[in-house]
Amino acid sequence: MERRVAERLRGALGPLGLEAHAFKVGWYNAVLQPAFHLPYPDDTLAFVVLSTPSMFEKALKPFVNKELLKIIRDPVDQCISHHLSRVKEKFPDQRVDVMFDYEMLPSRKPKFLAQTAAHVAGAAYYYQRKDVKLDPWGKKKIFGVCIHPKYGGWFAIRGLLLFPDIQVPFLEQPSPVDCVSTEEKRIELLEQFNFHWQDGRYRDIIEVKERYSEEQKAYFATPPAERFRLLGLSQEAQRITFH
Repeated sequence: MERRVAERLRGALGPLGLEAHAFKVGWYNAVLQPAFHLPYPDDTLAFVVLSTPSMFEKALKPFVNKELLKIIRDPVDQCISHHLSRVKEKFPDQRVDVMFDYEMLPSRKPKFLAQTAAHVAGAAYYYQRKDVKLDPWGKKKIFGVCIHPKYGGWFAIRGLLLFPDIQVPFLEQPSPVDCVSTEEKRIELLEQFNFHWQDGRYRDIIEVKERYSEEQKAYFATPPAERFRLLGLSQEAQRITFH
């Protein structure tokens, strides 16, 4: 069953520059405190959805051109929401729950921890402080970051697709590719991500097969309220959106 679902997802999401990686809810819950657990049985089938560098051209720009007058919030969020909602239609006989990376619980905690989901699904390695043996940061707060074996840091985790009616007790867990394997490189990665994230150097900590285009870099480097102009959205659309 998992293979059939995965193939259908690949067919629907691949042309949009999106990837879907399977995992069991139990893998995710096993590494987190109960407050962050997903409220499903351990053997429930789930997929973490990533956007790759090609999503900008394959999904976002066509979506903006088609849905110009309907964009009322962040265009990327709305684009992903639109396409994942359409994916649900591919499974008319299944219940499909969708969680987005920007959604929060009433407690103000995120609905899911995106980087943990990517790691347990084998999609990208979540490098954290505990992965460095000789910790050089003392009392500083150090955040972890996922690195994709093909795209480095040039990708984003966008959401989860959960299939509550599909139980996969025999699904084998893949290990994420440890592509930043030396102590020196891991320190460099976490340093760059925590203290120099604006310049984006951490994204190229490995040799990548594809990265964001210059247009895409400019888009994500622009304050959210000004991004509409880069996509050709009118001042009226911006006014409607932000007021």
